Amino acid sequence: MKLHLSDAAGRSVITGYGEDYVQVNNLRYQSSVIVTPEQVLEWPVEDFSGLTPESLEGIRALAPEILLLGTGPRQRFPHPRLTAALVQSGIGVEVMDLKAACRTYNILAAESRKVAAALLLR
Repeated sequence: MKLHLSDAAGRSVITGYGEDYVQVNNLRYQSSVIVTPEQVLEWPVEDFSGLTPESLEGIRALAPEILLLGTGPRQRFPHPRLTAALVQSGIGVEVMDLKAACRTYNILAAESRKVAAALLLR
């Protein structure tokens, strides 16, 4: 699906997504990424089963207000111990499927919220 936004103003905007990719500022990524309004980071987590507290630790350093965890083609909830450090740091964690995470990220980024989206393709 292709998304259209009127003014990205230099921010990272998700411009499309599909079953095997996420597109940020018209650049296609075919592996997991972390997207913030300021940057796109490769995320070495291949799929939902690869989530560990350590794989989420780098997100804490980004200090978003909210983390959107896109769990691939369907919504899957990680064990609370995986996200405990984020929550204890005051970071809200919302879990949703990839498509919903992409759409929600764009809305929050457009509102100038301090948001991060950790997006798993599988």
